[in-house]
Amino acid sequence: MATSEHSVGFEPADRLAQDRESVRRRFWSKLKRVVAKLPFAEDLLAAYYCAFDKQTPRHVQAALLGAIAYFVLPFDFVSDVLPVLGFTDDAAVLATAIRMVASYITSEHRDAARAALKRGVGKDDEAQ
Repeated sequence: MATSEHSVGFEPADRLAQDRESVRRRFWSKLKRVVAKLPFAEDLLAAYYCAFDKQTPRHVQAALLGAIAYFVLPFDFVSDVLPVLGFTDDAAVLATAIRMVASYITSEHRDAARAALKRGVGKDDEAQ
């Protein structure tokens, strides 16, 4: 039986590398728009910092980037414009990814997330 390059729902590594920059750009844009509505903003930012940390293993980056990409996608199982329910699917996907790789999200990632939220999520964060 022939196997597909996209089997089991995973993208090839080169596709992930191309998508990293797209995810990065779209992440900050969406986060700025919705941060006030997100009870899980700190976890999301910590996952972001871990995913883009060069010290983070590739398989961990892939898991976190998948969850972050789901957050930035313009379509969801549950629309983000719905009050209260809008981000439940995003939170569930993120929580699952974080549980899988929790030991790789360091205190430095969490500190960076808290600092970004404290100063307000701004344009300067896109470079990180």
